[in-house]
Amino acid sequence: MKERKRPELSERAKKIIAASSIAVFAALTVAIAWFVGRPLIEYIREPEKFREWVDAAGPLGRVYFLGIQVLQVVVAIIPGEPVEIGAGYAFGAVEGTLLCMLGTVIGSMAVYFFVRRFGVKAVEIFFPVEKIEQLRFLNTAKKRDTLMFLLMFIPGTPKDLLGYVAPLVGLSPGAWLFITAVARIPSVVTSTVGGGALGGQNYGFAAAAFAVTLAVSGAGLLIYRRVCAAHARREEKKAEAERESGKNG
Repeated sequence: MKERKRPELSERAKKIIAASSIAVFAALTVAIAWFVGRPLIEYIREPEKFREWVDAAGPLGRVYFLGIQVLQVVVAIIPGEPVEIGAGYAFGAVEGTLLCMLGTVIGSMAVYFFVRRFGVKAVEIFFPVEKIEQLRFLNTAKKRDTLMFLLMFIPGTPKDLLGYVAPLVGLSPGAWLFITAVARIPSVVTSTVGGGALGGQNYGFAAAAFAVTLAVSGAGLLIYRRVCAAHARREEKKAEAERESGKNG
């Protein structure tokens, strides 16, 4: 019996399938963020209740938390800091950091392959076009991987946006796996250490940890904005030089 070949899909059909997939993903994301993420973050913001819930769940508490961390990374509009602080409070700084990093890696790689499949339209679900355009310079930067590592390493930079843009600028899966597994450690540690100090009722150390985190994050955000502005000016000058060259030619 001859094996029937599946008919090739037309370009229009492929576009319809892609658009439908993105629309379904967007709808699910909004629903999860509203009905699950929002109350979940409010719950984690009460660390004592969160630790009681984790303790009551036993070994499954770690599995549940991993799911929460993956959800936070995928649904970019859910803030990460409350989850990381809650992890430090419930599990301690060391275990909390390990769980956060594992969930972050899983979620980040899921985002990477989703965006690589569906392109910029998948990113626009969460971020305005202007913010995406700010990072276009990474697509042509000679030291793109190094620059991406540094941006992910510095606390305060928009790591969720960087994670969604990574496949768009040509970063390989292996490079992104390394970056997301290593470069995010400092920003996670600063939150879990503060949460662990709160859990141990070391309020003075917790306050100091959060103050340092706030200062470093503010400096990191400033550096990020300056880097983006510098590259935007460079691109503007390059475009202007090309226009002048065109006129003279």
